[in-house]
Amino acid sequence: MAPPRARTRWSALAAGALIQCCAGSSYCFGVYSPALKASQRYDQSALDAVAFFKDVGANAGVLSGFLAAWAPAGRRRPWIVLLAGAALCAAGYLPMWLAVAGIAPAPLPLMCAYMLLAAQAQTFFNTADVVSAVENFPDRRGTVIGIMKGFLGLSGAILVQIYRTLHIDPTTFILMLAVLPTAITLMLMYFVDVHNSNERYNKKFLDAFSLIAVTVAVYLMIVIICDRVFMISSAVQSVCFAILLLLVLSPVAVAVKAQKTESIQHEEPTSEQRIGLLQEEVAEGSESAGSSTALGASNQDLSAGKENLNVLQAMGKLNFWLLFLAMACGMGSGLATVNNISQIGGSLGYTYKETSTLVTLWSIWNFSGRFGAGFISDHFLRLRGVGRPFFIGVTLLIMSVGHAIISSGLPASLYIGSVLVGLCYGCQWALMPSITSEIFGLNHFGTIFNMVAVASPVGSYILSVRVVGFIYDMESPPDDHGCQGKHCFALSFMIMSCVCVFGSAIAFVLFIRTRKFYRRVVYARLQSFLDT
Repeated sequence: MAPPRARTRWSALAAGALIQCCAGSSYCFGVYSPALKASQRYDQSALDAVAFFKDVGANAGVLSGFLAAWAPAGRRRPWIVLLAGAALCAAGYLPMWLAVAGIAPAPLPLMCAYMLLAAQAQTFFNTADVVSAVENFPDRRGTVIGIMKGFLGLSGAILVQIYRTLHIDPTTFILMLAVLPTAITLMLMYFVDVHNSNERYNKKFLDAFSLIAVTVAVYLMIVIICDRVFMISSAVQSVCFAILLLLVLSPVAVAVKAQKTESIQHEEPTSEQRIGLLQEEVAEGSESAGSSTALGASNQDLSAGKENLNVLQAMGKLNFWLLFLAMACGMGSGLATVNNISQIGGSLGYTYKETSTLVTLWSIWNFSGRFGAGFISDHFLRLRGVGRPFFIGVTLLIMSVGHAIISSGLPASLYIGSVLVGLCYGCQWALMPSITSEIFGLNHFGTIFNMVAVASPVGSYILSVRVVGFIYDMESPPDDHGCQGKHCFALSFMIMSCVCVFGSAIAFVLFIRTRKFYRRVVYARLQSFLDT
């Protein structure tokens, strides 16, 4: 038996997942934003300006998309994108740490530039990992995007657990954000490559990746809640973190097992395997005989312009702008929430530990939405041909309820509201890339989905800076940088609730416009992969 290959699509998926686990440093802004605000003597509007540039960097991944498209075609193309991301991460967080530590003070515009560079690294990591995963598993786009986006969503909670286990201060945490993602990416980028293979694979290994992601999320939630309820010693924290580290590294074991299994399957099949293969061929022949006409028509539709558009062609379509507008409403309001969660908690009388717990739990809800939306939308698309834009509309409606709950300022409203908003925010990040790849194709997928993602910082700027920050400063007493009481954010979140209702209506318009395309083209195409 030949030894398993060192690099396969499974090793690429595992390495990408591990990079994603430390790539979401932008989700930790709520942990160190009080230190940033205090050390630089910012008011709320100034802090929101820094947060806006964080959002631009973390979500406007057009440059990473262009780099992925420009890089020489081949298996190693993701390496260039990952290397650029590692450089940006260090170039952004290191000078930011120097400024917050008082070593090299920086004015607000320069701090915004540091934040932009640091957050921009996230898009390079994400583009390389997501695009390679989709190209390696094209028939399971929703699932692999959910896995990658899910681990990215969990990364905030994982980084915060490291922060708590090491008992470092928020300023040192910024230094950690400069070093850790950069080092992990440089160590693992060798394994992230593209395998354009039509060979069959065992779906159970893909399910194992999904199970690991869910297990990590559940474990993190238990640890966070226990830390909130009980007094946990440093020794117990260290043990909990060691278990977390084993769980995070477990995709490596799955990849090794998958590679060994595929290596065995490439050998001469036994008589029992030949019988199984013959049965599969008979079943496939029966299915393809009944569906060849439909699939032929679908392929004609695909070549008629519904797939493989470049970014300029995509931007010339109404569907692009409908998706963009819906994402601006949903992602923008979600970012406005997480960026201000510490300030919201402070105005409502929450302690620092409670607000930092909320920031960490946000990562769990974010993951749950990303993973769940990918899995559920895949299921209904394969089962009934339901277009993914339908789920965008539903999540935006639920998100509007979450904003309204936070607006009420009632006891525990921030906990309940942040759960709903975090879940739905994560859903949109899993659904949007899948919709983009299906409507506009894979040839320029990285560029187009990053262009749609620009909607996130656009919406965040309008809602976070021009709405939340402005109203907060207006409600604050004169000559005081703080605001106490539910009135500080009540109007802002009621406005965002209405914005999400509007975004939901836009998403349902997109669903109606693409319904026939999903049923006639995407659904029919997926049927050809059902036995893969």
